[in-house]
Amino acid sequence: MSPPSLIDAHPNLSDTAPVALSYELFPPRSPAAAETLWTTIRELETTEPDYVSVTYGASGSNRDTAVELINRLLLETTLRPLAHLTCVGNSPQELATIVGELLDTGVRGILALRGDLPKDAGAPAAGSLRYAQDLIELIRRVEQRRSALLCAGKIAVGVAAYPTRHPESPSEEHDVEVLLAKQRSGADFAITQVFFETSQYADLLTRARRAGVTIPIIPGVMPLTSLRRLNRLGELTGVEPAPELMAKLAAAETDLERLHIGVDATVDLANAALDAGAPGIHIYTFNEHQSALEVLDKLALPRRSRPGSQHGRRESAARIQLAS
Repeated sequence: MSPPSLIDAHPNLSDTAPVALSYELFPPRSPAAAETLWTTIRELETTEPDYVSVTYGASGSNRDTAVELINRLLLETTLRPLAHLTCVGNSPQELATIVGELLDTGVRGILALRGDLPKDAGAPAAGSLRYAQDLIELIRRVEQRRSALLCAGKIAVGVAAYPTRHPESPSEEHDVEVLLAKQRSGADFAITQVFFETSQYADLLTRARRAGVTIPIIPGVMPLTSLRRLNRLGELTGVEPAPELMAKLAAAETDLERLHIGVDATVDLANAALDAGAPGIHIYTFNEHQSALEVLDKLALPRRSRPGSQHGRRESAARIQLAS
């Protein structure tokens, strides 16, 4: 008779793991936008996410504003920031300095991205980083030099994954090979770009696992409530949003009706991803909390609770308004 396993001895270890929750924010472009953003931040904070990612403009534009937002999140909230960092437009020396500055502020998570290439870009400068995996390796070198300051800790490095073919990629298989290269360079997890069909996350997961990708792949979903935003994302990603959804949104007579239609479609995507084994959900908020919180309410994610937690005891004004 075999001895009892660790799980047999500790039955709670076999319980379903909590699902990670995170949001994406971007730096405000005006005082009015900053006021709206901080209302959103306070509302999202009540849901106790595991982290919030902070993006910035192409080629590092408005990075100073992004760093300011990260500092405020660390000092004034309970939120843990995941800082976006792109290698396009900066030398390796500049990037190493930026990574060091982020670590000095208390950041312990970085989303390493190549970034969009400028339309008038010529040949890359000698020694510049060309791919996200190069940036990951640079981050790990900076981490190694600062290991004493980090108490031998580890920076969490995230990367992008693509449920549908990247516009510059020859195939979905090539995208998976790139993801595998990022893992080999030291990536800890991946967050997907937006997708519009319920099968796309599961298909990506199957391809990635068969290729040897073992890191968590977190589905990124956006509230599908805006026709304008969906059309724009379709142009950027080269993937046409579901025609049925677009028709329903176009036929809706009120913003509230469009909100309900878009939230239901987003919940369907997120639930399909969770059914496929997603370890978390990352919500692209576009700095708006109402639809994000509606999606979260309908998902009913299994979440860990923290001492003194207020999660579940406070409703947002947006949800109260919708219920009235």
